[in-house]
Amino acid sequence: MSRIVSAARRLSAGLFTSVFLYSFNPSAAFAQQSASPNLLPPVEVGPSERTARPPAVRHTSDKPERGRVVRALRPVPPVSPPVAGISAANLFPTVVVSPTGIVTPTNLVASSVTVLTARDMERDQRRTASDALSAVPGLNLVQTGGPGGQTSVFMRGTNSNHTKVLIDGIDVSDPGNPNRSFDFGQLLTSDIQQIEVLRGPQGGLYGADALGGVISFVTKKGDGPARATGSVEGGSFGTFNQTAGLSGSQDHFNYAFNVAHFRASDVPVTPVELLPPGQKAIGNSYDNMTYSTKLGADVSESLTLNGVARYTDATLRFTGDTFDPVTLASFPAAAQSTQTVHQLFTRGEAVWSILDDRMKSYFGVNYTNHWNHNISPGDAMPTITTGDRVKYDWHTTTRLAPNNNVIIGAEHETETLQTATVSAQNVNKAGYMELQSQFVDRVFFTANVRQDDNERFGEHPTFRLTSAVIVPVTDTKFRGSYGTGFKAPTLNQLYVSFPAFFFFANPNLKPEESVGYDAGFEQPLFNDRIRFGSTYFRNNITDLIQSTFDPVTFTSTNTNIGRAITEGTESFVAAAITDRLRVRADYTFTRAVDATAGLELLRRPKEKWSANVIWNPIDPLTLSATVLHVGSFVDGNRDFSIPRLLAPAYTVVNVAAEYLVTDQIKVFGRVDNLANVRYQNPTGFLQPGLGVYGGIRLANYDVR
Repeated sequence: MSRIVSAARRLSAGLFTSVFLYSFNPSAAFAQQSASPNLLPPVEVGPSERTARPPAVRHTSDKPERGRVVRALRPVPPVSPPVAGISAANLFPTVVVSPTGIVTPTNLVASSVTVLTARDMERDQRRTASDALSAVPGLNLVQTGGPGGQTSVFMRGTNSNHTKVLIDGIDVSDPGNPNRSFDFGQLLTSDIQQIEVLRGPQGGLYGADALGGVISFVTKKGDGPARATGSVEGGSFGTFNQTAGLSGSQDHFNYAFNVAHFRASDVPVTPVELLPPGQKAIGNSYDNMTYSTKLGADVSESLTLNGVARYTDATLRFTGDTFDPVTLASFPAAAQSTQTVHQLFTRGEAVWSILDDRMKSYFGVNYTNHWNHNISPGDAMPTITTGDRVKYDWHTTTRLAPNNNVIIGAEHETETLQTATVSAQNVNKAGYMELQSQFVDRVFFTANVRQDDNERFGEHPTFRLTSAVIVPVTDTKFRGSYGTGFKAPTLNQLYVSFPAFFFFANPNLKPEESVGYDAGFEQPLFNDRIRFGSTYFRNNITDLIQSTFDPVTFTSTNTNIGRAITEGTESFVAAAITDRLRVRADYTFTRAVDATAGLELLRRPKEKWSANVIWNPIDPLTLSATVLHVGSFVDGNRDFSIPRLLAPAYTVVNVAAEYLVTDQIKVFGRVDNLANVRYQNPTGFLQPGLGVYGGIRLANYDVR
């Protein structure tokens, strides 16, 4: 831990001269409730879209007893309904945790963060995480076909394994995956309360894997009288989805139980032009069952126990590739392969509060298990890979003075890889600290520093600094950040060889490293009925792990030889045209270059823009439309026999409608890919064409 002490000293001047700064009101953060993302209270975003009048501040009681779980309080601006476009944080600030580890209103955050709420996802009827994230600025999603296909996210031009993914504070990356990434194609959204997309290097708080940023999913938490919900939906491609849930709170106990079933039985994903003469395309079939729960109990005035668990059982039948033994050409197979995925994510946590809630300590243990079973036609045996992670963590949040918060924490993590031929394990220990401060309601500052000590590659320090200033009179917000990140070599890269293909692991790999910064502004107008802004970002990545070929021995291995530069801008404008009509548009420009070869990186479109319109023509009816444009990008063909080609741009239009029949019944419907655009992303895999869906949602009260 010697380096973290040294790094802390280098930052000490900035940290401790800022300790007097006047921070945000932490009354919600220091209630008897964890500041970890998994234990956030339910987040309500603004008034109902069918209500023209803003509500008062929401909470469970005007004078909550000490030790009682309360909702995070949010300031309510004196304006009409919020602009609820792709981000819910336009005019009505939500609260976020991922940028600082402390519950903070988005308008007080200096980092670039996009918030999607349960209301956003339900209104637009986004059933999977990949659908929900598709229009978020700074992200490019790549999915091999329809639902259930391998789904990767490229954030701000960084690699698909450079994004840290959390569900209720649990690191859900797969230690058994070759690049230790998370497959977004398996994650359903029916129990998700909020998604926070935090952009920029976040190593100072999150350690390895967060070179591009962090995506944090927060599940729903029970609150109030028992509430039972259910929904049924059907439509194109053999889609038949159902959900059921029970949630609520009683005295000092809260609970939430959810079950979701997603099925699409015939999704065409294979381009006909790739098939041999006379061979018919077979549509993908996907079936996903997800079970989740979140529980919490106030054992005493100073002790709270919380737990979350999530289990997914999914099966995908898809068309793989086969080879002509004579020409060695690759083409889609005539029979389907099967992939079965079991995922278990759990966390238990104890929250201990002392000094009149000025100091709160969190003690947690996480366990994740990824079990992947793959078998293709002609295989004698399936390929089974298991990745486990056990993590113990502690952190303490202390209010040094009014509105000045310090976090100190430590972690111990063990991850394991198990295949038919390899069993490998790695241990990482880490310590970190952070200061978050605010000065006279208009200057915000955060600094954190972290030291990771990995048994395979040694010690690695990281840090991050952010600051924001709101200018008097104009209320212009200027913000900027500077930070570092790194990506540890995966167990696959270190120990898994494929001698039959003359590929060998490299146990001497070093971490990939990055330095990144951004700077931007936001400007509200007309009492915040209009807001626009832009952010410039840049990342310099070194020691990228890339495969190299030795022409003498005819063998391949991974080495640290790559360098990359990614930079660009993220811009938006949002407006409440009337109390019933709201719009938002986002534009992202990205330049991602292999600095070693001087070539554009694959699957990083230079341009991406989206527009979202929400209209409430009458109180019970909500209409929404989203237009997503993804510019052309460099890609390889399906088997990469053509390593570089230009994939064409595409534009997709989705529309949705919902009608509140009563407080207990809602009917809804949507049309995806309204113009039936035929496009591939990645190249060689069709995305679904025109799809029409409809259904009904029920609740014993307050259907949402």
